[in-house]
Amino acid sequence: MNTQEKIAHPLIESLQWRYATKKFDATKKISEEDLELLKTALQLSASSYGLQPYKFIFIENPEVRKQLQPHSWGQSQIVEASHLLVLANQLEVGDADVDAFLNLTSKTRNIPVENLAPYGTFMKTNISQVPAEAKAFWNAKQAYIALGFLLTSAAELKIDTCPIEGFEPEAYDRILNLKELGLTSAVVAAIGYRSAEDPTLNLPKVRKSKNELFITI
Repeated sequence: MNTQEKIAHPLIESLQWRYATKKFDATKKISEEDLELLKTALQLSASSYGLQPYKFIFIENPEVRKQLQPHSWGQSQIVEASHLLVLANQLEVGDADVDAFLNLTSKTRNIPVENLAPYGTFMKTNISQVPAEAKAFWNAKQAYIALGFLLTSAAELKIDTCPIEGFEPEAYDRILNLKELGLTSAVVAAIGYRSAEDPTLNLPKVRKSKNELFITI
């Protein structure tokens, strides 16, 4: 039984169209214009306090992608997709990040930075009370929020994606020298265009019904 409603709306149609692409067409490349749109979507992603404690690393070097593939369960998407993106979160967030955010807010909204000091103190106090392990987990969750923006935006542009958690973060960090940048890999996304040979191409989307998913209190 199909548990999904048929809703004629461009957003829903795009989300129905998207799937975790297992095989990409290596001959098709994303245009620079569309790539900039995806980057803008990532830039506009929501994040806690607006701190954006992450970097988005596009792996363009084919040799580096070949190095990463064995540490990604050998998945073909790593080397076949038009673009490979590593969403890497900061290992640490502290006072310097808050100060940078306040300065940017001051400049963007034309507010004297001293007027933002009370909020800055509030942020610094809250962040300083979070244990290091929990803070790293919190940072990674921000990267996952950005991943959601990417998947939805790509679907709107009819660009295929495959979010990838099946990889070895330690190996990625080593190959990409992320520790030296104060970063660690959180999640990976292959981006490009589906191959007609993808065996999962025409499979119906399997989702729980809304009755199972939603609770109203």
